[in-house]
Amino acid sequence: MLADQAGVDFIGVGEHHRADFAVTSPEMVLAAIAARTKRIRLGSAVTVLSSDDPIRVFQRFSTLDAVSNGRAEVILGRGSFIESFPLFGLDLKQYDELFNDKLDLYAAVLKQQPVTWEGKTRAPLKNQSVYPKTESGKLKTWIGVGGTPESVVRAAHYGMPMMLAIIGGDPKRFAPFADLYRRALKEMGKEPLPLGLHSHGFVGETDAQAKDDLWPDYKRMRDKIGGERGWPPMTPTDFEREIEHGSLYVGSPETVARKIAATAKAFGGIDRFDMKYSAGPLSHEKMMRSIELYGRKVMPLVRELAA
Repeated sequence: MLADQAGVDFIGVGEHHRADFAVTSPEMVLAAIAARTKRIRLGSAVTVLSSDDPIRVFQRFSTLDAVSNGRAEVILGRGSFIESFPLFGLDLKQYDELFNDKLDLYAAVLKQQPVTWEGKTRAPLKNQSVYPKTESGKLKTWIGVGGTPESVVRAAHYGMPMMLAIIGGDPKRFAPFADLYRRALKEMGKEPLPLGLHSHGFVGETDAQAKDDLWPDYKRMRDKIGGERGWPPMTPTDFEREIEHGSLYVGSPETVARKIAATAKAFGGIDRFDMKYSAGPLSHEKMMRSIELYGRKVMPLVRELAA
């Protein structure tokens, strides 16, 4: 409710299947949020399509669209973890094949017409209708991209908006992917589509307060995941470097707004900036304060700077 009232336009809930990330079914959480909000758009961040059924994904989100009066969105992706593969009995050797096949089927279902489709990873469909359909006939679906040219071109091929996840390093180094996406759409004869960016961040009353509040919890989360992937522990110097020159948007509303605006300019403009608020055991109180500052102060400043 706070995000809705504070003017935040969208909330995305991630899908995970591990002890340190609580949500395995974003749609259930989003439906609960829908019942207590009026305007904020509701989506996944991301739905791990590789280990899901594309028809069921559409059905769950078209149902969410109905109960939220047309506010549902989907962000499809591979996810940054692989726990769902063994959990659902899938072979990691089919990592690419599963995603490509399921995305192709989802794109067919998204047209909300009888589906005739054949792929490699499931039985074919012949003139099969999928319910429920959305009232508007549309279900906004983004493709989440981690930064490979193939993924960018795939998003353009299916005519879906692209959400570019930038979770480390200088965000400007990803700008060529925005150029590639726009160029690919044009070469394929498609109209321009929305481009969004997704990065970690935290807003405080001052730069110092924001850093002090986030650091211990962010380090704990980063070191746990990093330990699984062979990364060295994060140091305070690493943290400061990522804030100053990387893709961690931390500080006062003015500081964060300026950084978002600068990033948007480097990308030739963006249609959405998704800030990942949570960071491991970050307290509810801290997260709520950050969300309120983001909605009430950061986004108005970004719009002013971009005008």
